[in-house]
Amino acid sequence: MGVGTFSQIYIQVVFAVKGRNSLIKSDWEEELFKYITGIIQNKGQKMLAINGMPDHIHFLIGMKPSCCLSDLVREIKKSSNLFINDNGFSKYKFEWQEGYGAFSYSHSALDNVIKYINNQKEHHRTKTFKEEYKDFLVKFKVEYKDEYLFKWIEDRFD
Repeated sequence: MGVGTFSQIYIQVVFAVKGRNSLIKSDWEEELFKYITGIIQNKGQKMLAINGMPDHIHFLIGMKPSCCLSDLVREIKKSSNLFINDNGFSKYKFEWQEGYGAFSYSHSALDNVIKYINNQKEHHRTKTFKEEYKDFLVKFKVEYKDEYLFKWIEDRFD
């Protein structure tokens, strides 16, 4: 009998629309989520939850150790950018912000993370994306410099 590798790595990925613009509309977000789910499944990974707000998305995946997360995220962003623009979903040119957050979880935490992602709309009634994202970084003890975080709308000078 051969020796196998058995593992499951759970990662929540978060990224934003460029300039944090609120371009993801409720009438087509479901199609976007299905499209991204398709990319993840085609790459042999497992989508556990996906949801978001007009300016950012969250998804939780079960990832195989052979998967390169940065390549997967790059592919998701590139393909979904084209998907949104080719379908004319947004009247503005759609683009994702550079960078992303990735946070790992134990199997026992999955139910809570899935609930958290599924309740995004509710959750953001009381907290901005900036506050939420910084909370993740603090909770996961990720060192960061403000200037390297996403470019926030309020930071722009028009």
